[in-house]
Amino acid sequence: MRIWLNKYFGFSKGEFNGLLLLILIIVVLKAIPIIYGYTRPMEKDPPNLLAQIQKIAIADENYRNNFRYRIGDPSPGKTVKLFNFDPNTLDADGWQMLGLSPKQAKAIINYTAKGGRFYKPEDLQKMYTISPEMYKKILPYVKITERELNVSGKYTAFDKKEYVKKVAVVVDINQADSAKLDEIKGIGGVFAKRIIKYRERLGGFYKKEQLMEVYGLDSARYAEIKDQISISNVPLKTININTAVFSDLKRNPYLSYKQINAIIQYRKQHGNYSNISDLKKIVILDQQVIDKIAPYIYF
Repeated sequence: MRIWLNKYFGFSKGEFNGLLLLILIIVVLKAIPIIYGYTRPMEKDPPNLLAQIQKIAIADENYRNNFRYRIGDPSPGKTVKLFNFDPNTLDADGWQMLGLSPKQAKAIINYTAKGGRFYKPEDLQKMYTISPEMYKKILPYVKITERELNVSGKYTAFDKKEYVKKVAVVVDINQADSAKLDEIKGIGGVFAKRIIKYRERLGGFYKKEQLMEVYGLDSARYAEIKDQISISNVPLKTININTAVFSDLKRNPYLSYKQINAIIQYRKQHGNYSNISDLKKIVILDQQVIDKIAPYIYF
């Protein structure tokens, strides 16, 4: 064999001997488990094995019985009384009368004391202390009262209030206060305050569409409320464009600081304005801006 390996693979004598040693080691390692299986002494069963197995079976049966009681079945001999109850207010004694153990009742009381709440009878299923059998038994007796938080942070019963739908009204947006504006369907307290603030800044509204310039009051909301508003003939607050200073004009939301400076500087250089057409001579004032400020200025 060595000659054949040397002929075809070029094995030397030392390499051949190393190969034989490797094969021998592999054979020994494979044979050890087999030899150990035949030579290992037989293990004997411990004494009283059957008695120990019986003890384990009895202990397991006791555990299962205790577990059944733990998840919500009444203990043997306990008097169970079913009655209508609100799980949010029932005390520990009441839960025990329904068939729960003191520990089970305490777990539910701790849940409600920490802010837990049952909003509907089916919420009782989330309590691990109530078994499916117990849940089915007491479900018909659950009567949850409508409740709300009081000042101290605790739930108190209250009578269910019906939502009062706003009656459609027509409100003068130039004279209405925030309470009156709040009567408009689609306008709440926040928008009422914004409308009044914008009205004061303008000096009054001269058309309904100006409401869409109020922050947050978009075209969709305007379409909802436009039939509920009106514009009175109350005079707008106007400013004399020939005597106005920077602070007078800056309240107008239609003019930028650059435009205000341009109006004042043009007046200083060319004299007073005689009519609205004179404002067209100011390069940075386009026709749209002029049309917007026209109702609020005079000459």
